[in-house]
Amino acid sequence: MENKKQNPIKRFLAIRGMGAVMTAFIGLIAIYIAFGIMNPAVFSGQNILNLLRSMAKYLLIGIAQSYVLITGNIDLSIGTMVGMSAMISATMMTHGVHPLLAILVALCSCLIVGVINGYLVGKFRLPPFIATLGTMFVTRGIAYMVNGNRNTDAISSGIGKDAADKFQNFFYYGKTIGVYNAFWIALIAFIVFYFVLSKTRSGRHIYAIGSNIDAAKLSGVNVVKTTTKAYLVSAICSCIVGLIICAQAGMGNMEAGNTYEMYGVAAGVIGGISPLGGTGNLLGTLAGAAVWQTLENGLNMIGAQVGIQRIVIGVIVVGAVLLDIVVRGGQLGKKKG
Repeated sequence: MENKKQNPIKRFLAIRGMGAVMTAFIGLIAIYIAFGIMNPAVFSGQNILNLLRSMAKYLLIGIAQSYVLITGNIDLSIGTMVGMSAMISATMMTHGVHPLLAILVALCSCLIVGVINGYLVGKFRLPPFIATLGTMFVTRGIAYMVNGNRNTDAISSGIGKDAADKFQNFFYYGKTIGVYNAFWIALIAFIVFYFVLSKTRSGRHIYAIGSNIDAAKLSGVNVVKTTTKAYLVSAICSCIVGLIICAQAGMGNMEAGNTYEMYGVAAGVIGGISPLGGTGNLLGTLAGAAVWQTLENGLNMIGAQVGIQRIVIGVIVVGAVLLDIVVRGGQLGKKKG
């Protein structure tokens, strides 16, 4: 009876990682209002639309890295998979290949990398930093080689202007219900992967191996399969970001996605995803991606130098990780006591 009568707010905050999520959202509101006071243009409708479209990439990359972080691992190949996806799809389209086939080939290429990462880390027990560092160099090498070590021409040169416009509008420039499609794509991906992580057995297994891999094994969790699933989610999201970047530029850039793996870490940890594994909530990643993009957008609109932007965001990321360590230390101390 006591549980049924429990305050609904307390029940809500008792959900795994929800406290950190609320903190991130409160921080987001405070940051947005502060920048709006400094420059009212921040509140303009067009700026909000641009902010949501730009946030889409950070949200997708955040989902990619969050899945892997919750397992207690990391994926350094995210950014280079973005570049590989952009270059493979753009190169094929400049050679007249239908956009759907180009998208499929780019997706399959990223999925192969995801499987390799999962097996290297889950089955062969390579440290995730080393395993994904290796695939990071390989995928960037593929991005360079696929079009002969040069950026591609405009995709319209191969598939024609009409087909190129459809591709670019679908992934970036087009709008649905007044909001850019890039945001809707990211939001749909978020809803799907949030459901998988929070409502399915696979999601519970991902948390389990991040919390205690030995206990997870004893409970019958297939560590190799679960780890591979996390890296496959990372690969899917990275591929989509590569397609968005390709649509934005209308061509393939060999350096696309550079350092995006770190953007993913930032979006996750700002929203309460623990880099130590086992805790966090994708709602926090949504908040973290929004915080990151709001900071970048706001600092840019008040005329802050790029260097200052990076310093501010870097300090926030480190602070979020330190807070996680302190909170975990307190929880461990209580358990021991």
